[in-house]
Amino acid sequence: MIDIAALRENYTKGSLDVSDVSLSPIEQFQKWFDEAVSSELLEPNALLLSTVSADAKPSARIVLLKGLDNGFKFYTNYLSRKGTELIENPNACITFFWAELERQVRIEGKIEKVSSEESDAYFQSRPKGSQIGAWTSNQSMVITNREVLEEREKHLIEKFGDNFIPRPPHWGGYRLVPKYIEFWQGRPSRLHDRIAYTLMENVEWKIERLSP
Repeated sequence: MIDIAALRENYTKGSLDVSDVSLSPIEQFQKWFDEAVSSELLEPNALLLSTVSADAKPSARIVLLKGLDNGFKFYTNYLSRKGTELIENPNACITFFWAELERQVRIEGKIEKVSSEESDAYFQSRPKGSQIGAWTSNQSMVITNREVLEEREKHLIEKFGDNFIPRPPHWGGYRLVPKYIEFWQGRPSRLHDRIAYTLMENVEWKIERLSP
């Protein structure tokens, strides 16, 4: 039996200091993200989205980052569990972990929907199979078996044929507008580097080093 408590990795690949980072956390994230992409990591845009329901129960799942402006954009079914929880409580957190680079980024903020125009444009950029999939799945709803999905998918493929596929009204984009962003770089002996950005009332970012 594997001794889980004995599993241990000593991080040695980098360092991070207040003097190293950009004044803007979005610019700093873009720098790290570009390095993750250039390192050819598997799905460097994969993030853990954490939400909290109205009765204070947390849940988390992996989604994909699909845009970056003044916030972090992803797309999903508005009627899914996460969509329902974001209606009840728009406060959320997303986490990136790039193990090969020994880096983590935690981002806290409020969620807002992106514009219909942005959602339409992104939906039309998706492969046809993914467009059909958005129409097929009543995400997070209980189904009897997989055949239910496959039959519905078959019906929709026949229905749309080679015609234009519109974006489903229950599907679209969200943007997490950050209020707090923390960059974590693994270091030896668990004395990791942690640099935190906190958005102040004057809309400037306060940059601080945190103890690991």
